[in-house]
Amino acid sequence: MVSLGAVATRGLKKMGGTLLPTKPGQEALALRDLPADVKAALAMPGAVILVGERIAASAGGPSALAEVAAQTGAVVAWVPRRAGERGALDAGALAGLLPGGRPLIDEGARNEIARVWGTEVNLLPRAIGLTGEGILEAGSRGNLRALVIAGVDSVDLPDPAVTAAALERTEFIVCLDHHHSEFTQVADVVLPVALVTEKAGTFVDWEGRARPFGQVFKDALSMSDATILGMLAKAIGTQAGAWDGAGLRRELADLGQWTGAREESPSTGSAPITTDAFRLASWRELLDAGVMQDGEPFLAATARPVAALISAAAAQQLGSPTTITVGGPSGSVTLPVEIGDVIDDVVFLPMHSTDCSIYRDLGARIGSAVNVSAGGAA
Repeated sequence: MVSLGAVATRGLKKMGGTLLPTKPGQEALALRDLPADVKAALAMPGAVILVGERIAASAGGPSALAEVAAQTGAVVAWVPRRAGERGALDAGALAGLLPGGRPLIDEGARNEIARVWGTEVNLLPRAIGLTGEGILEAGSRGNLRALVIAGVDSVDLPDPAVTAAALERTEFIVCLDHHHSEFTQVADVVLPVALVTEKAGTFVDWEGRARPFGQVFKDALSMSDATILGMLAKAIGTQAGAWDGAGLRRELADLGQWTGAREESPSTGSAPITTDAFRLASWRELLDAGVMQDGEPFLAATARPVAALISAAAAQQLGSPTTITVGGPSGSVTLPVEIGDVIDDVVFLPMHSTDCSIYRDLGARIGSAVNVSAGGAA
């Protein structure tokens, strides 16, 4: 068990694993420069490379990952943070994809989708859409007339200023949600959607296995998000295919997985190496300030104390303080110090906890250069 990272986690220690010290943002470089014994282990039958959401935030990380897998023959397994992320990709919820992982630009794939949806192939879009960040950037410049927001938590968006500008400058906003949020407060129309217990559906686990579930509360009045989106599409004259859970499952089963040609993996270089004093490492704790804990104060009270994690050498360099202040482009946080197995020029902060949210409080991302000082002085 070998882990690339800036911090030796509790889980790695429990498994007796080995940390390959890697600065945040330098994962691509570390993958391309793996020790010979690690490469040999990855070439053994049954070797698996597990990756999570942080690899996508590391410049060149996915490209380097694909290269290592091709060179060694190891299997890559993606373990997403959210239960619905793998299923969302299978459904085509990503710019450039059609359901079943079909490329938007492939004519064979387009014909298959048109057949199942019962529509003309020329009615399917040809232009690859924007990413989530790209949509918000366009909205912040006033280039969007309307915006549909569904299943998004604003704390997951890395640039609060861009998000706020997009919400202010977009002419018309429709929000699908089951609780109040920053988006429902500014939306022109809020459509309440069913909770997971109020609808039937399917989750796809990280191994790709479908896990269907039935509706628990049969008398629920809220409709599923799929039904609401289908009704909106029909109202504007673009509805195609099913819009209920059972119909969507039949469509996906009819389509199956794409077996045609796929685009080549892009080759993206690593982030440049810098000599800044501290780099920010972060991830989401199991219990943090997530909205699913609203109304559950006793569960929230079991979360680990919020602290800034640094190495013993870094602490000595700072004068062995009990608290430190970490500053980013838009603000700072002051937290108690905890000594751990961390690279000397790295500070770890929880991504979104009660006293620390790196996007909101610092305006920083994983791998950003940050200022670290002893005590409460920024």
